[in-house]
Amino acid sequence: TSEQIEHLHRRFKQLSQDQLTIRKENFDSIPDLEFNPIRAKIVHAFFDKRNLRQESDGLADEINFEDFLTIMSYFRPIEMNMDEEQLDRFRKEKLKFLFHMYDSDHDGKITLQEYRNVVEELLSGNPHLEKESARSIADGAMMEAASICCFLSPRQGPDQVYEGITFEDFLKMWQGIDIETKMHVRFLNVDTIAHCY
Repeated sequence: TSEQIEHLHRRFKQLSQDQLTIRKENFDSIPDLEFNPIRAKIVHAFFDKRNLRQESDGLADEINFEDFLTIMSYFRPIEMNMDEEQLDRFRKEKLKFLFHMYDSDHDGKITLQEYRNVVEELLSGNPHLEKESARSIADGAMMEAASICCFLSPRQGPDQVYEGITFEDFLKMWQGIDIETKMHVRFLNVDTIAHCY
């Protein structure tokens, strides 16, 4: 809505310190991101050209308000008047955004190592969990993903699962999970940028 766009514009101006663009370092002033274990991935996603709906690959050095709106649109809540086709497109857009967060080398696949990296980052705040335990959790999740996508033979180990999870595989893995309502932003006030669920 126009009201939400105005609200986002105030936040953009606050983040950019009244400049026309935002750079990665501007995100350092967001208190809610400071202790997020995947903070770097979230910030990276704002500058990922794939998420900015540009044809090219790689990272942008800075983003303008239009780019900022594009990224924030991935987090908008579901609208009650959406038909099945719109809901499906909405869901795929959100999942594509998540997929890009995992696919750090931009090759269109989530490899075991990329998956391990994310799991290790997510679990890094737990002082009672060793790196090997985090790795085992990632390996188990990758094996489960492989079995969902029908690529795993019983004799394969996690390193031999397959070349990686494609976006089509990723869609299968998320089937039945309500990403439409879980991946959204709740705006509280201009002092804090967003709470992502």
